[in-house]
Amino acid sequence: MAEKRYDTIFSVDYDKKWGKIDKTHKSFLSKFLSFLPEKCKILDAACGTGKYWKLILENNCQVVGIDQSEQMLIKAKEKFPNCETVKIGLQEMCYENEFEGIICIDAMENVFPEDWTLVLKNFYRALKKKGYLYFTVELIDEKKLKEAYIEGKRMGLPIVEGEVVYNGGYHYYPPIKKVKEWLYEVGFKIIEEGLSDGYYHFLVKKL
Repeated sequence: MAEKRYDTIFSVDYDKKWGKIDKTHKSFLSKFLSFLPEKCKILDAACGTGKYWKLILENNCQVVGIDQSEQMLIKAKEKFPNCETVKIGLQEMCYENEFEGIICIDAMENVFPEDWTLVLKNFYRALKKKGYLYFTVELIDEKKLKEAYIEGKRMGLPIVEGEVVYNGGYHYYPPIKKVKEWLYEVGFKIIEEGLSDGYYHFLVKKL
């Protein structure tokens, strides 16, 4: 579902509409980069058009981008022809001890609740020891979330609280408390967290 929407709708003018980097995103990314050694290897998981790659490359790091959307990857490759891109989903990634850092920005809302721990485990496995992960959790008004759940149930959809289905699209908004439980369960330590720009930001470390 998400792959088709990004291929046919969002990839056309993604950078024009959503290419600006919000202040808090930039601040967390800068802090994330400050923890990493020069010339390290960073994975941008669900990289889209490579929105954050300029900042990463300016920090003398190598970036590998993965995404389910072929068209988004094509856009990224056009802008950064020397960067490696791989068409693969967050659930299917199978890297092991390969990256000093991973970012997954504005993407986890597309992950089903039953896949959250799977994806976090994939991140954990892909990181080298003491590697860092920066990711965001999209936020939504509680009233809207409750209304969406009631409407989904009325339509007979097999959804759980936090899932929102709209106009052929899908998002999942987990409670932040639950996200923290998943992180601890997988083995991550939270280094910094914050709420701004419509997202909850997590900077965590593999122990």
